Amino acid sequence: MQKMALPLPSSPALDLIGNDSLQDWEVIGGGGFGQIHKARHLKWRFDVAIKLLNYDDGSSTSLLKEVKNMQKGGSPHVVRILGVYQGCPPSPGRGLSTQLGIVMELMKIGSLATLQASLSGPPPWPLAFRLAHQIALGINFLHNLPQPLLHRDLKPNNVLLDDNLNAKLTDFGLAEVSHSVLKTSREEPGKEGGTLSYMPPEAFESSYEPTRATDIYSYGILLWSIFTGKEPYYADNPHLQSSMVRFRVPEGDRPPLEAVDRDQAGGLGEMVDLMVNCWDQQPSNRPHFLDCLTVTERTYKKHKQSINDVVHQVLLKLVLYKTL
Repeated sequence: MQKMALPLPSSPALDLIGNDSLQDWEVIGGGGFGQIHKARHLKWRFDVAIKLLNYDDGSSTSLLKEVKNMQKGGSPHVVRILGVYQGCPPSPGRGLSTQLGIVMELMKIGSLATLQASLSGPPPWPLAFRLAHQIALGINFLHNLPQPLLHRDLKPNNVLLDDNLNAKLTDFGLAEVSHSVLKTSREEPGKEGGTLSYMPPEAFESSYEPTRATDIYSYGILLWSIFTGKEPYYADNPHLQSSMVRFRVPEGDRPPLEAVDRDQAGGLGEMVDLMVNCWDQQPSNRPHFLDCLTVTERTYKKHKQSINDVVHQVLLKLVLYKTL
């Protein structure tokens, strides 16, 4: 039996998109909130990404909060939201179940995690430095909105890449309005969110309250992943990895610095120093993203002249990878 669809709050900036506007559905991934599909919009005549969310248990409130947050993210380095989906997506075995979803621009390349897997390692240094700079630009934008936003789940899977391998942040399901940085109220307990390997040591304390320093720590771990092409604290056994992070990170352990050769590229030493500062044990010692941008921009400028050739080479490798 089909569930009744409750009315959604109207927004002049957003289209409400139903099944009659979409065709050629295809599952392309999944996230913490549900499956991600690709579909063709019949009137717009281009493909879009649809992040679905089961329509029950208050999920509509969660999705609409995410839509509201993503609308605020009007930056070249934040994924653009195009509308809200409401309907019954084609899904074998699920029956006629009304679902909500966010309709977003489609990033055909996939995520930074996809790129790392395809290359079996880190990207060339000019691209690595551009990614580091663009991610910092995206987070700095969110942190400096009139009502600041925290991303709270910064990791390779949540950094999408456009056709020219430019970085765009996504998945604001965990991005709450940052009352803590405004010092107006506390976050609700149990809403810390995040992915374990990228969470700061203070996140494992009962009194944890996310702040800008949360994203800065995650950015430091993400830099290590960009420069090495590896997953931090990787272990074959997920339970062992989880236990290792929970017990060792609060004691000061971090991904191994020896995995990054400081002398391998111009400016890399300064980027490694920034990485270490970002994952400092004390939140108050971590830099602001404006400070990060000073370093990332300076480093990227040293390699900018070769970025077009590097992007072309990487795109060719991705085409070859898909044909194997």
